[in-house]
Amino acid sequence: MNVKSRHHLRSDAVDDIADALADNLGVELDADSFEKVEFEDSDWDVVLVDGEPYVLYVEEDEPFLTVQGANAHPPEKHIVTVDTGAISFVSDGADIMRPGITEADEDISDGDLVAINEEAHGKFLAIGRAMADGSDMVGESGKVVESIHHVGDDLFEFSV
Repeated sequence: MNVKSRHHLRSDAVDDIADALADNLGVELDADSFEKVEFEDSDWDVVLVDGEPYVLYVEEDEPFLTVQGANAHPPEKHIVTVDTGAISFVSDGADIMRPGITEADEDISDGDLVAINEEAHGKFLAIGRAMADGSDMVGESGKVVESIHHVGDDLFEFSV
């Protein structure tokens, strides 16, 4: 991933990120520096929080935690938990299917961004877009979360 631009964010942009993460995930980011990184060869826009790629923009104005960010600052909301049998699939970027889900937050609505957690160790494996409400995610068949970013992808491997 080639960096196209990198710049410090203004305080109002930092406040927007902090508010979005607090409202959507229950996460408080306390940091000294926030730098936005745009890439030449990717749709990702990433925010380095004290030098670590902890926030990504999925849409232009929709900040969310990266996998690294979720593991460093575990969210309290919008979590989908998968069983150990789903770990290898999710880690390879597969979309999340109902049979692999053991639990999903009730406050998730179709279209929300969610953090994918594994039940054995509580580690976050992926970030995705809900394709169903949280109350309808546990079940027998069907795809319910579209994977956006996962362990081992280019963004996960990115370092400054």
